[in-house]
Amino acid sequence: MANHSAPARILCIAGARPNFMKVAPVLAALRRRNGLAPILVHTGQHYDPQMSGQFFKELGLPAPDVNLEVGSGNHATQTAEIMARFDPVLERTAPACVLVVGDVNSTLACALVAAKRGVPLAHVEAGLRSYDRTMPEEINRLVVDQLADLLFTSEAGALINLQREGIPTERVHFVGNVMVDTLLANAERAIPVAHTLAASGVEPARAVPFLEAGRLLLVTLHRPSNVDDPSTLQGLVAGLCDLARLRPMLFILHPRSRARLEQAGLGEQLEAAGCVLLPPQGYLAMLGLQRHASLVLTDSGGIQEETTALGIPCFTLRTTTERPVTVEEGTNQLVPPEPDAIRTAFGTFLKNGGKGAKRRPALWDGMAAERIATVLDHRFAGARCPSTDVSSSKGTPGP
Repeated sequence: MANHSAPARILCIAGARPNFMKVAPVLAALRRRNGLAPILVHTGQHYDPQMSGQFFKELGLPAPDVNLEVGSGNHATQTAEIMARFDPVLERTAPACVLVVGDVNSTLACALVAAKRGVPLAHVEAGLRSYDRTMPEEINRLVVDQLADLLFTSEAGALINLQREGIPTERVHFVGNVMVDTLLANAERAIPVAHTLAASGVEPARAVPFLEAGRLLLVTLHRPSNVDDPSTLQGLVAGLCDLARLRPMLFILHPRSRARLEQAGLGEQLEAAGCVLLPPQGYLAMLGLQRHASLVLTDSGGIQEETTALGIPCFTLRTTTERPVTVEEGTNQLVPPEPDAIRTAFGTFLKNGGKGAKRRPALWDGMAAERIATVLDHRFAGARCPSTDVSSSKGTPGP
């Protein structure tokens, strides 16, 4: 007997830069399923062209069906505003499921609204734990996973974390890493380093050392624990300056990092040591920089995963990581954000060439989004959805 039900609406939430790389393959996979109708909601947590619009274009993401246009704010204000603006959207669209990705404020806010309205919730990248509750993201992960009906994990160890927290095993689906889906799909489109430097205004003669094979050090920092504490930031800069005197170094400046460096007058120290400071880069430029790097120094969770997938040595300038598989099986090494620790780790790197990957972690094969779509298809396809208006009360769609 033919099924004449309308496709089941799946509200896919994205708000901050890391979300876009995660939601892009999921959205594409859902669109290939006749029984599912994905609707993209952009909360506007990251809203400027460098942090949002450019990623939509490069990743082939369509203009959002709904844009909440929340903008910046402290954690409490931003989370509350997203909830207030998302609630009427959820009521109007009457979805079969709300799908959230990652661990940012948008993830938490939309998960809370869905749970309070009794709408099934799916969490992509569930079960990751740093066990450091000073990280706002850790609080978001803990709460969202308790609320979720479907928990999609990216590494095998995440199930142990969830079982420890009382999550029923039948809710958990090990699907692999959607960030790696995006990386593998775009690897051949990576922008060469020479193009990135030229576009950022680096003179050709100045760019030459950065183009030499096996030399480039690539740095990104943005976490409050590293950049908001003046003494920690000063120590990090001291360590980085020592490295920049030995190898060509590019520091990609998150807006938060730039502001803190300028306030402390530390940017000049880095430049005097030979480091070149660059503005935020698009996804394809960052992919090209990582592929060319001999070593990446970061505090980003996503870059820990990307460097492992690419086989590039990585120093994570933190004492904990919510992605332990990148240390256990990948190229990642935890290095405390202290100058002596950075110098010691780099000395070892110079001797042995850095940590290589034992193997690419299980299911990091470019098919994670398809596995997610299969689970959602089995669970929700054919669910009847009333005819409703998906447009936002804020007005215009678009990133």
